Amino acid sequence: MTRYNAGLSEAKWQKIWQDRDTFTATEDPTRPKYYVLEMFPYPSGKIHMGHVRNYTQGDVVARYRRAKGFNVLHPMGWDAFGMPAENAAMEHNVHPAKWTYENIDHMRGQLKQMGLSLDWSREFATCDPDYYGQEQKMFLDFMDSDLVYRKESWVNWDPVDNTVLANEQVVDGCGWRSGAPVERRRLSQWFLKITDYADELNSALNDLDRWPEKVRTMQQNWIGRSEGLRLFFDIPGEDRLEVYTTRPDTIFGACGMAVAADHPLAEKLAQDNPDLQAFILECRAGGTTEEAMEKMEKKGFDTGLKAKSPFEDRDLPIYVANFVLMEYGTGAIFMSAAHDQRDLDFAHKYGLDVRTVIRPDGESDSFHVDKEAYVGPGTLFNSQWLDGLTIEAAKAEVIRRAEDGGFGKKTINFRLRDWGISRQRYWGCPIPVIHCDACGIVPVPKDQLPVKLPDDVSFDRPGNPLEHHPTWKHVDCPSCGAAARRETDTFDTFIDSSWYFARFCSPKSADPVDKAAADYWLPVDQYVGGVEHAILHLLYSRFFTRAMKKVDLLSVDEPFDGLFTQGMVCHETYQNAAGDWLFPADLTRNDAGVLVEKHNGAEVTVGRSIKMSKSKKNVVDPTEIIDQYGADTARWFMLSDSPPERDLEWTEEGVEGAWRFTQRLWRTVITGCDGLTAAADEPADFGKAAAALRRMTHVSIASVGKDIEDFHFNNCVAQIYKFANAISGFKPDRSDGDAYALREALTCLVQISAPMMPHLAEEMWQHMGYDGILTDAAWPVARPELMEQNTVTIAIQVKGKLRDTIDMAKDMDKAEVEKIALASEKIRQFVGDNPIRKVIVVPNKIVNIVI
Repeated sequence: MTRYNAGLSEAKWQKIWQDRDTFTATEDPTRPKYYVLEMFPYPSGKIHMGHVRNYTQGDVVARYRRAKGFNVLHPMGWDAFGMPAENAAMEHNVHPAKWTYENIDHMRGQLKQMGLSLDWSREFATCDPDYYGQEQKMFLDFMDSDLVYRKESWVNWDPVDNTVLANEQVVDGCGWRSGAPVERRRLSQWFLKITDYADELNSALNDLDRWPEKVRTMQQNWIGRSEGLRLFFDIPGEDRLEVYTTRPDTIFGACGMAVAADHPLAEKLAQDNPDLQAFILECRAGGTTEEAMEKMEKKGFDTGLKAKSPFEDRDLPIYVANFVLMEYGTGAIFMSAAHDQRDLDFAHKYGLDVRTVIRPDGESDSFHVDKEAYVGPGTLFNSQWLDGLTIEAAKAEVIRRAEDGGFGKKTINFRLRDWGISRQRYWGCPIPVIHCDACGIVPVPKDQLPVKLPDDVSFDRPGNPLEHHPTWKHVDCPSCGAAARRETDTFDTFIDSSWYFARFCSPKSADPVDKAAADYWLPVDQYVGGVEHAILHLLYSRFFTRAMKKVDLLSVDEPFDGLFTQGMVCHETYQNAAGDWLFPADLTRNDAGVLVEKHNGAEVTVGRSIKMSKSKKNVVDPTEIIDQYGADTARWFMLSDSPPERDLEWTEEGVEGAWRFTQRLWRTVITGCDGLTAAADEPADFGKAAAALRRMTHVSIASVGKDIEDFHFNNCVAQIYKFANAISGFKPDRSDGDAYALREALTCLVQISAPMMPHLAEEMWQHMGYDGILTDAAWPVARPELMEQNTVTIAIQVKGKLRDTIDMAKDMDKAEVEKIALASEKIRQFVGDNPIRKVIVVPNKIVNIVI
């Protein structure tokens, strides 16, 4: 009984939980609900340590809230569409569906090994026709509510994955999955009107006080709300050029105009200008995001046209520039070189005038900009009727005069653009529309949904297999009956993950959601996942919730009331002499303690610790850890090493330490309750040691509970360590008080450890003789009166030197404290026959005897 067998115990308790449907949730209006959700995984084939950390943290919250009396929903599913399945189909000649569902089966088994308190009855994969059929139905509702449109537009094209990418999916000018440089193409695309909610999505972030500040800031920056001026410049012989600027105060410093390569003016001028055509093609092959454009060399093409400044008699040259995006503002800007570094670099390169029009406070009118733009606060000068004004006052004055003159308008603008959702690939949800030459775009009737993907597809040609399919895309028009064509684009897979949390509320519903169930469970009370999804997934989900509310599917505006973003799991990297990356499992230590390869004994180079990555092979297989040490050990280590929002350093020593603690905890409880008989009723009296142990017990209950609620799991671990040590150091006598205090402490130790190490806790609970399973037991109640510190340790000094310490009742009368101090045998020895001149008592701290 001195050794805990994790393998036997964990399998036993997982079966018991499964057989009892312990974690199956149903709506119960008589109980408070708590919806815990971790971002569902892509079925890549194996869970990794990031999964283990993510799902362990969510599981601790779910188990704790269940013990606190909440009706807990804690579901699991699979984000199953996407390019990896298509890539696997091409590489291994396997159908994406077969690859995906086999991976799901394997990963489901791995997750069940972790002992997660999941409601598996609600499981679904986004590639299930039952799921994406409801998605198609919802899309048609969005069309009816004017949330969907189709237009030809410039898009980000990944030449390797052969599909469109949203701006958010372009990283440093490259596709986020393929890493290939992104190109610009003009295609007809489907869009969702996320910009209809831009202002609301931005302002509502202020109410998400249970979200990390950094995530809210990232979303605010992406939405990019700004206040500025739409200003019109006359161009002789051409239409007026409209710009948007947030710095109208710098208008007198304008040195030129710049338009995007995709701007209508640029395209018009390029029709009979081969050099401009070539420049535009060069721009389209470059970066597509603001971040990429900030890094690239600024280039321009002088169109030869001039724009008239609206406030002075001055002509400004017009350039087509590679750093201006059509998607932001109006696709045209005026450049004020002295007060924007990008404009200044451009002006120096092309010999444009640099006019300084803002000087820092305290500087004279001789202040001028040379190599570094001035973007700080200051006062206007060299600006005619703006001279002497502050920047904000100057902005207001320019806007006022532009509006009065009819050539400008104050405007609120957003960086956010409508969500292009068309993707040219097979393994995604088909867009449920039909193209008819006579009727145009015709929605697929709802009674014909789902539009299922065909099984017989071929990946032997580049591009979208649906476009190449000989029969699937050919269909009769539902409106006129003529021969028509299905839409062959599929949805961006971020649509699948933008509403799955709502489907979990009623996964078997004949509608996208059962509104009564959704009203009960939503919003998600605690969402857990990686900060890498701060913009893409979270912003889209917030929009989708509002869109679903508009079509009367949901009643809430925000999907996630609380959000926690966990850190990465990191590990050292290893390379052999040839520079090849090595798996940690392929290494061992030689007699000298040096890391070497197992198969040849060759020394390896140890690199820095970075996020676990298959490409660097610095990964650890969770299954191997669970098989060797047990799931509870893996869970405990994931919670104990560092604050959960920070990166965690994976070490073999750390895992072994966690395993040793599970064994020590087992021995502490088993040996502690061996032969222990405690009275059922609380005794009237407790000795000093028993009272101290009871205080530790109730402090631990309160502390661990609060730390779970605050996501301070590492603090929970530290408190449980301390509590276990206190129990181990307790030496009970035969009194009823000691026996009761020890039994209470052991019971509570098991209970507060259960969210972290549920299998071990169940085994200890059973060994202690309790009826039922611990998972059904309530969280222990911390009694405030027992948490108070009723005694204090008083230092007794003689002539300023410490001679004894005595535990006394807190806030004891000074005269009584003095009496006890003088009665101490140690103190009497040091005082001797000397007369006591004075006794100084500092309450609850010190007694100083002066002789």
